[in-house]
Amino acid sequence: MRTLLMLLLALPALAGELRVGRAAVRITPPAGMPMAGYYSIRLNEGVHDDLFAKALVMEQGGVRAAPVACDVVSMPRAFAEEARMLIERETGIPGAHVMISATHTHTGPEMGSRLVNVDPKTLDIVKTYHAQLPRRIAESVRVAAENLRPGRIRKGVGREESVAFIRRYWMKDGTVRWNPGKRNPDVVAPAGGIDPELPVVFFEDAGGAPLAVYVNYANHLDTVGGTRFSADYPYALGKILEEALGAGTLTVFTEGCAGNVNHIDVRSPAPQKGHAEAARIGAILAGEVLRTFRRRTPAEGEIQVSREMVALPLASLEPGDVARARAVIAQYGKPGAPPFYEQVKAFQVIEVAAREGKTIEAEVQVIALGRDLAWVGLPSEIFVEIGKAIKLGSPFPVTIVASPANGSFGYIPDRRAYPQGQYEVINTRVAAGGGEMLAASAVRQLIELHARAKGGAK
Repeated sequence: MRTLLMLLLALPALAGELRVGRAAVRITPPAGMPMAGYYSIRLNEGVHDDLFAKALVMEQGGVRAAPVACDVVSMPRAFAEEARMLIERETGIPGAHVMISATHTHTGPEMGSRLVNVDPKTLDIVKTYHAQLPRRIAESVRVAAENLRPGRIRKGVGREESVAFIRRYWMKDGTVRWNPGKRNPDVVAPAGGIDPELPVVFFEDAGGAPLAVYVNYANHLDTVGGTRFSADYPYALGKILEEALGAGTLTVFTEGCAGNVNHIDVRSPAPQKGHAEAARIGAILAGEVLRTFRRRTPAEGEIQVSREMVALPLASLEPGDVARARAVIAQYGKPGAPPFYEQVKAFQVIEVAAREGKTIEAEVQVIALGRDLAWVGLPSEIFVEIGKAIKLGSPFPVTIVASPANGSFGYIPDRRAYPQGQYEVINTRVAAGGGEMLAASAVRQLIELHARAKGGAK
């Protein structure tokens, strides 16, 4: 009997049997690593909570796919591609079946876009960390794949409207302003609306015990501030969910399309920065996840994956832009540096000019489970309107849009925002219409996968 049992355990998964695995690998940078997210060089002064690469692996009928979330501000394509290569080599999971997202925490490490005028010692720390990161991402997937077990996946969509706000506002003078400040008397109305959906995917073992919770929400992770590494509000979210659902339950958080959404309520005079605010947001989201847990429904069917490379046109440059940008960047991080918007524009100009007219190749990736559930991975910081358009056009009952995933190159506003200007439009490397091109690709792939799917909702 013992020999028979060992033989059965050694056999591949039965056709149609769903297996799931999860893992977390620590990616907290060392002391001396610059912090991310600001147009100044800030060295970290400690760790509030560790950063992780968190992986989920699904296997159905011999097909495997792996959504991964990393506690970093962005996921440059070179990092994602190297990690995918290692994953494919070490696990057999095709690199194209791995979706690598950044949570977009602003209290993570600098990922490379503003490493200028940095001293050699700091630069060595950065290069070493960056060289190790793809290996750690791959390790998370390898461990998850080694721990596959029979299980089930359930889904649900919560709704939370109280912690996310459009950060672009119409002003009394007819212009649009970015982050206009609390209780600004010149604010008329937000220039758009948030996405209140909170899609949740529950990964359970065969007996129904929680293994992991995948949570997606369209809100910037720039709540904590300061110079200590932190995963921001997903840290509090994960702690609460583990306490409520059981020790060892892993929370995997990805940001939705939140390029123009953050946590700041301009109507309120109350301060909204620091770990207390992050804990408040995490607790509110956790409460909605737990309510959704009560009404979760099965997600079943075969795993399908598709992706498409979309050639995005470049933002235009004017004569003299490059020379002005070089002068600004020469002062970056130094006393008396040029104003913020001039720095934003300078980095945008240099990166666009370096492409010499070559379009940006942006990956749009879809992982689907039957006709019930789909993940969409989009690169960069996408405006919320693009994410809502994808969900509206998707035939799947639950569609999750994770951004930034598999690449990062600044903001991608919707077409309507370009004439309004302000920070995200100044920052974008992509011409107007690029966001709509990504949405069109995502919806087309979603429709095709849903039509081909076997199992799940009809």
